[in-house]
Amino acid sequence: MRTQVVIIGSGPSGLLLGQLLTHAGIDNVILDRASKDHILARVRAGVLEEGTTRLMDQARSGTRMHAEGLPHDGFSLAFDGRDHRIDLFGLTGGKRVMIYGQTELTRDLIDRRQGEGALSIYRAANVLPHDFEGGAPYVTYEGNGVTHRIDCDFIAGCDGFHGVTRRFVPEKAVRTFEKIYPFGWLGILADVPPVSHELVYANHPRGFALCSMRSLSRSRYYIQCSLDQRPEEWSDQRFWDELRRRLPAHHAERVVTGPSFEKSIAPLRSFVAEPMRFHRLFLVGDAAHIVPPTGAKGLNLAASDVHYLFEGLLEHYQDRSDGGIDAYSVRALSRVWKAVRFSWWMTTIMHRFPDTSDFDQKIREAELDYLTHSRAAAMALAENYVGLPF
Repeated sequence: MRTQVVIIGSGPSGLLLGQLLTHAGIDNVILDRASKDHILARVRAGVLEEGTTRLMDQARSGTRMHAEGLPHDGFSLAFDGRDHRIDLFGLTGGKRVMIYGQTELTRDLIDRRQGEGALSIYRAANVLPHDFEGGAPYVTYEGNGVTHRIDCDFIAGCDGFHGVTRRFVPEKAVRTFEKIYPFGWLGILADVPPVSHELVYANHPRGFALCSMRSLSRSRYYIQCSLDQRPEEWSDQRFWDELRRRLPAHHAERVVTGPSFEKSIAPLRSFVAEPMRFHRLFLVGDAAHIVPPTGAKGLNLAASDVHYLFEGLLEHYQDRSDGGIDAYSVRALSRVWKAVRFSWWMTTIMHRFPDTSDFDQKIREAELDYLTHSRAAAMALAENYVGLPF
């Protein structure tokens, strides 16, 4: 088989890139080791920047997102038992974010791709990229006990932090940067109405908490926890009690409890691999970078990578110029590092670290107080939260 672009990974970044390429008349094949049902069962982020929603529209996959998604014009920072609203819409000249679950976004992209007859191959075992440093790259995979080969012009690695693509980059060709945080997030999903119509980020002496949602009837809640804990140690009742302790009283009173249907602990890390281009192979999304979820940047950074790579590939095929793909890594990393900085900063000011000194804590308190009393500081927060321009 031959195609123009092989995309390894059918998460949001791979599917979004595939749809943009398909609509531009650029042939592509998506490979994934998992089944479609497994991919659609993943529980992930749900805060979309305006740039991400525009890309979904560009991929002709945004209809349900606009019908069912929840536009948010702000969010709350809660500390010292009080709420302080960050007016995203007012501080950014009319920008907002969209609450729409990553699972639903993925479903929309899969449905659109299937409806248009573009090729996705699931349960593709032992996917391996080859010869991407030369002029004739190809990808092999196993299916039904047979090894298959797809020749191509380019390979896009959209297969996540634990995927195969980055592992095939020569060790001397890539540099990695990493910070591991000394805590995790215990998260649950429950079919209960959210505590507030907007997200609430809470800084409390017992640890961080986040009140989020997937819809008006499905809530996503998180609390900071130690990394040596297990989800099984937390009954639903214990979780609800701890969440309420960390919220201002008026929010705690509004918490509607119910049985959770998903519960997990996610460790927090910052990770960047650079460069993101290796001749005819490109790293996209989590294959190249990971951010703590505090700033809601993971999915949105993957979308911005797709934007830059799609522009480069479009220029290559339509204008016969490699200027865009040559600039891909520099353009993507410039935005990546700004988002990594923002996510690190939000994680630092909102969480309680085990080695925090009294001085450090006072600095955090001063930072939060400054954010909520300085329009300039609030504008910087809002600008980053809604997403920097591509």
